Amino acid sequence: MTRIFVYGTLKRGRSNHHWLEGQRFIAEARTLPIYRLFDMGGYPGMIRDDNGMAVEGEIWEVDAGGLARLDELEDIEGGEYERVMLELEGDRVEGYLFLHDVSGRPDAGACW
Repeated sequence: MTRIFVYGTLKRGRSNHHWLEGQRFIAEARTLPIYRLFDMGGYPGMIRDDNGMAVEGEIWEVDAGGLARLDELEDIEGGEYERVMLELEGDRVEGYLFLHDVSGRPDAGACW
């Protein structure tokens, strides 16, 4: 099992939450203030930013099949996102960082 931080369309009540079907919700959480969300047109992209903010999201425990589905959704193989260890308030879990240029994209604040 892997614990993963989600911060956008995968959160409960959002458009891609069904990708977490059968997985276990652990808790709401926030990152350390070293990340920033950008609006990529219907979904957020989170990058590491030393002038960032504490991004709000959720921690989920996912099995191997669930993790493979999330990696597919986030296009790990195609290079849109990278799954890395993220620094949360009081914890470290895996999550997805956006890999493309965010120049000119609107800042999405701390919560999608």
